[in-house]
Amino acid sequence: MAVSVNRIPNQVRVTERDVRNAKWICFLAWTFAVYDFVLFGNLLPKLAEDHGWTEARSTGINTWVTIGTAVVAFAVGPMVDKLGRRKGIIVAVIGAALMSALTAAAGWVVGVTAGIGIVLLIVIRSVAGLGYAEQGINATYLSEMFATVYTDPARVRRRGLSYSVVQSGFSVGSVLAAASIYAFYPIGGWALCFIIGAFPALFMVWAARYLKESPQFSLRKEAEGLRRVGLEDDANALLDSAGLARRTASTPLIAAFKGESLRPTLVLSAAFFLIWFGALAFMILGTSVLNSADGKNIAFDNALVVLIVSNLSACVGYLTFGWIGDRLGRRFSISIGWILAGMCFVGMMLVPNDNAILIIILYSLGLLLLSGPFAALLFFGGESFPAHTRATGIAIVTAAGQIGAVTAGAVFTFWLSSGHSWASTALLWGALPIIAAGFVILAARHVPPGTVRID
Repeated sequence: MAVSVNRIPNQVRVTERDVRNAKWICFLAWTFAVYDFVLFGNLLPKLAEDHGWTEARSTGINTWVTIGTAVVAFAVGPMVDKLGRRKGIIVAVIGAALMSALTAAAGWVVGVTAGIGIVLLIVIRSVAGLGYAEQGINATYLSEMFATVYTDPARVRRRGLSYSVVQSGFSVGSVLAAASIYAFYPIGGWALCFIIGAFPALFMVWAARYLKESPQFSLRKEAEGLRRVGLEDDANALLDSAGLARRTASTPLIAAFKGESLRPTLVLSAAFFLIWFGALAFMILGTSVLNSADGKNIAFDNALVVLIVSNLSACVGYLTFGWIGDRLGRRFSISIGWILAGMCFVGMMLVPNDNAILIIILYSLGLLLLSGPFAALLFFGGESFPAHTRATGIAIVTAAGQIGAVTAGAVFTFWLSSGHSWASTALLWGALPIIAAGFVILAARHVPPGTVRID
């Protein structure tokens, strides 16, 4: 339902300053969450080296971690629809930061008692999935905040670009993770890198005071309070005055699979499931693909340089696709980006290993085209779901990505343990699913980029 922002009562209306604060806090929150999330994948080869894990065992551990992350990501959505977008951001960032420090402790336990230590490591890294889930909370929160302030046509057409700045925190966090390995790994090993990841918790404690809850959620909570004391008519009048839909009989989880929410739930989840095959291969396990002798055989230090350069290019991708989505529509921009990304990675895996320059060019361009559409995708999710199911719907979509990563991890493990190379694994089970995801997203409902949706 597209309505005027002026229908939102003054007591819960947000200002330009509130939205500006929210945008930059969400950017930093996502950057810090990604630091920890990506750090584990980047340091997995070193953890395996220290503990004597085979490549198949490393990917197996990563698969179990991804299963736990999917469970956490799925649980976050109903929590955010129940407790609020602001509290969700705070819990996600502080939780991920604390789990980063505990990862170092779990790594030490692995060195003492491998079995218990590995289980502890998997549990801690699963809870650290709060950091991954933070992107879905950001999309829910900012789509609602932007809708209440960015109302003139010129600013409406820049909402996607504004959100892409926040989502570019993925690349910034990835660069910080790789840079921290360079700076701190020689000093204190992989454990010190994870301990540093705990400091964002202090940032979030300070920043929380500047975050204001979205008007849509505040009004719904107020309406629920009126209903609890028997004032059903007053609750409905409050929602009607703001242009918000009245309460549905279904819980958000059930409603996400009904009515107008069903199509985006199924289509976006399928696309996210497929794209995470590629994300696991080229983003999370990128150092393994680049570093392995049967991959692209690039030295570990050089592989980190490639990751830093490539993630900087991916940052440009977020801004580019945020801008394209504002003009051509987010569905089309996502599709064309992923199809081209898959083609770049196919080319990269087929290039001879002695052509390092072309490998770096194709990898950087592939990351740009793979990562960039995520900014459009998550904001597209915010536009596709009504307020009642928005956080839950986006959480289901993001959890589907981790289910895709779980499936991909299992496939990678099986394929590698069957004697196949990293090169064939990344080509068949990384690059080709990216192209497939680009076609699947076209089944989603087109949302005109100039549409403003309050509810």
